[in-house]
Amino acid sequence: MQRLGRQWILLCAAALLAGAAGLAHAAQPDPQGQPDAFVQAVAEDVLNTLKADPALQSGNVNRINQVVDAQVLPHVDFEKTTRLAVGRYWREATPEQRQALVDGFRGTLIRTYSGAFSKVDNSARINMLPFRGDASADDVVVRSQVMQSGTQPAAVDYRLERTPQGWRIYDVSVEGIWLIQNYRNQFASQIQQGGIDGLIATLQQRNLAQK
Repeated sequence: MQRLGRQWILLCAAALLAGAAGLAHAAQPDPQGQPDAFVQAVAEDVLNTLKADPALQSGNVNRINQVVDAQVLPHVDFEKTTRLAVGRYWREATPEQRQALVDGFRGTLIRTYSGAFSKVDNSARINMLPFRGDASADDVVVRSQVMQSGTQPAAVDYRLERTPQGWRIYDVSVEGIWLIQNYRNQFASQIQQGGIDGLIATLQQRNLAQK
């Protein structure tokens, strides 16, 4: 039995941070409810949409951006995701640089993984694991598995923060590798070489090249 393709798993996880959408008839995520139920609703929306939308399956970036803006960003603190990925250098960035970093990072995630949408088939499903955290805490981890016929289950975990608006997702782990930590190392190296503007330029150039 093969392991589920890493690019596809990362896509399903990163989709919650960078963008996929829910079906109108699916259960709406309740950010004020239990964190595991909230993640399950968002994740199932993502998977159902991937199965039903040919444009998403083909990796259509314009379509991905449309559903990101309309459906997912309210559930994700992507500024926090970017801030933690940039690390200590975030404090040195101007407001304009911070916004450019957020936009560039979001675009990078979407364009990097958009091609993997075609890997999803109707057997794909998400299995939520028992919640072991304290639901009254302000920062929790929700665990799940992504499964597809002919492959081994892959562990996908989510970090959430309680905000005045309810739970918001800000980090994702695939097989023990957290998205923020993975990019933090890359970003630190690029900033050391070219400064914050150098990282922004790199993100923008990559996004333009992938259009």
